[in-house]
This record gives sequence, structure tokens and C-alpha cells, in this order.
Amino acid sequence: MMKNLFLASLLSVASTLTYAEILPNAEVGIKIPLVKKPTTRPMMVAYMPSNQHYYVADGGLAPMGSAYEAPISKSEVHAFDAKGDYVNSAKPGYDNRSLYYNPNTKQIETVTYNVSADAGFFPNSGLFSLMFNEAGEVTEKSKEIAQTNPAFGDAATMPSYNYNTNQYYAKQEKQNKVFIVDLKSREKVGEIALDLKAAGAEHHDVSDHYVAYTGVKGEELCLLDVDHKAALIYNLKGKLVGKSILPKHMKLRSQNHFNGLGYTNGMLFVYHEKEGEFGTYYGLKVVK
Repeated sequence: MMKNLFLASLLSVASTLTYAEILPNAEVGIKIPLVKKPTTRPMMVAYMPSNQHYYVADGGLAPMGSAYEAPISKSEVHAFDAKGDYVNSAKPGYDNRSLYYNPNTKQIETVTYNVSADAGFFPNSGLFSLMFNEAGEVTEKSKEIAQTNPAFGDAATMPSYNYNTNQYYAKQEKQNKVFIVDLKSREKVGEIALDLKAAGAEHHDVSDHYVAYTGVKGEELCLLDVDHKAALIYNLKGKLVGKSILPKHMKLRSQNHFNGLGYTNGMLFVYHEKEGEFGTYYGLKVVK
């Protein structure tokens, strides 16, 4: 009797575990063609489950003001529906670098350029939550989450968000280091060294400012290898656990080292500038 209960217990535990598989070849989950020219550079994509919309944030335009207007960035955020069809655009006022969905707050949140204040003082810098109407359209309204924090390191970092620990992973420029940031601390709370050598890559081959958080245990971090057209999968100790090759027809450019990224709705997003009038975002399944 006890033996049967023990076996039943083991089966119950096993049924709650999920086992992820790294796909040797990335699968296209969705394409989002941009319908208007990005305001300087397309930066990142985030998906909101409640309204089933994707949001694409532009960046690269610093907040500028005058005697007649407040210092806000002209960079836009664009909304698309679940099929990738365009909905609308608006200017919340931020020089966006990172965009992500926070399941703890159920909001889309943005991290701006110079979130660390490493480049000096810039207005409208820090972390903010964006606001949308009932139709899922982007509005110009937002709320402040946190002001600048030196723990993020490089001014151009594009931090990803770990919703399980409420921490951020901020990849540092021209190196393999990732700072772990907790907003409660003004100093980094940890550091991860990504083993690029194990992937046959060097720092100038990969995304310079961004490593994605996948939410998959043991395969938590995803780094785009631009030069070898692959998604490199790491654990939180920086150990390479696998790679997924991007579609062969995709032609990545130098700007893919710095923008046109994202990881949301279980997919790695990569901007394919050559496709469509203004480029197309590919949502790629690399971990299944």
C-alpha cells in the first residue's frame, strides 16, 4: 500500500514538471511587417496577453524640449493585433531601449536609454509603464516605475526582466558580462559571464546590449549571435546549453547587434530589415 502511494506521489510530481526542448532550427511563429518608417530605430517587441496585442517600441530620439513644449522623445510605440496587423501608433515620450510584459503588474513596461545615468542626466529616463485603451491602442499616457539606477551599468543596455525573481539582466557593451539588477539596490546584486567561447563566438558577433529572459528553467537566457545567425541558449550560470539556427533566408545587418530584438509570448523576435517596405519582425520559436 505504502509503495503504491509513493509511486503515485512520484507520478503526481512528474506530471507538474515541464521539459523544454531547444529547437535545432528556429521555427517562425509570427511575422509583424512594419507599416510605417520607424522613428530612428525599431528597438523591441512585447506581447500583452490580456488584449492579445503586440507592441513595437522605437528608440534613438533623445527627449528634447523648448520654451513651448516639455522635453519628451519623439520615438513612437506601435500596436499590432494577434495576427500581426497594424492597429495604431503613439508617442508616450520615451527613448525606449527595452520593452516587456510584466505578469506581476499585468502591464507593458519600458526601460529607457541611459537608465543607469552613465551618460549623464537626461529627462524622462528610467522605467515606466505604458497605458492602452480598451481597444488595445497605444496612448500617450504612462506612469513612472523607477528613476535611473547606476546598477544597470552601460547607458545603452537593453535589460530583460525576470518576473520570477523581480530582477533585471543588463548585458554590458562589448563584453560577455550581464549585470543582475534589483531595483531596491543601487549596486548590481550579481553578475553572469556568458561562455561565448563554447559557442564559437566573440563579443563582436553577438547582440551588444541585450540578452533575453526566456522563463524556461535551465535555459533562462537567450542571446542573438548575429554573425552566425543563431540563438544561443544559456543557463543562469552563463553555461551554454544549446543553440537554435535562424532561418537561412534571413539576412541580418550590423544594426541587429544593437536593436530590433525582443523575447515575448514564447518567441525570440528579430528585425529583418530586408523584408517589406519598412522591415519585418520575425517571432521565432527557439525553445519548445
